[in-house]
Amino acid sequence: MAVSARRGAPLNLDEISSTAVRLMEESGVEGLSMRKLAAELQVNPMSLYHHVESKEALLGLVCATAAQRMHVPPDDDTPWQEQLRALGLAYHRHAKEHPAVWGYVHTHPRLVSDRRLPVWQTLYRILRLAGVPEPELRRTSEILHAFVSGFILAETQGHMSDDPEEIDRTFDAAIQLIVDGVAGFTSSS
Repeated sequence: MAVSARRGAPLNLDEISSTAVRLMEESGVEGLSMRKLAAELQVNPMSLYHHVESKEALLGLVCATAAQRMHVPPDDDTPWQEQLRALGLAYHRHAKEHPAVWGYVHTHPRLVSDRRLPVWQTLYRILRLAGVPEPELRRTSEILHAFVSGFILAETQGHMSDDPEEIDRTFDAAIQLIVDGVAGFTSSS
C-alpha cells in the first residue's frame, strides 16, 4: 500500500469507499473525481490507482459499499410478511439516505442485478419463507424490485406529495399491496 508523506497512514478500500460515498452524496456523480477524492484523503491521486483501476471501478465500489451497508431484516422467527415489510422500508430509507448512489445504481443495471448483494439474498430468503416456488424466485424478486424502485423514482422525481408523512403512508400502502400480492400468489400456487 502506498503511504503519503503528508498523510502518514496507508490507504485502504474502506476509507476510500466511505469517503467516495460521502463525496458522491454531497455533489452527485459529477462531484466525484479521482482528484477530489485524493484531495479529501490527503494523498496523491496516483495513490488511488493502487486500489481502484478507474473512476468506473471506483463508482462500482461506492455502489457495492452502500449496498453492503443497507440494514436488512435478520433471519429470525418473524413472520415473512413482517420481514418483507421491514425489507421494503429499509430499501426505501436507504434510497432516501443515499439518493445519488441509488440514482447511479439504477441507471447502471449491472450494478443492481448482482444477486449476491445482501438485499437480494434477503429478499430470496423471505420469498422462500412465503412459499414462492424456487423457479419463480428470480421473476418475483424482479417484479417486487421494479415496483418499489418505481415508487422511489416517482417520489424522487416529484410525482408524489411533498408531505413526508403522506409519502410514508403511501409507501406503507404500497408495501401492503406487495405483501397481499405475494400472499395471494403463494396461496394460488
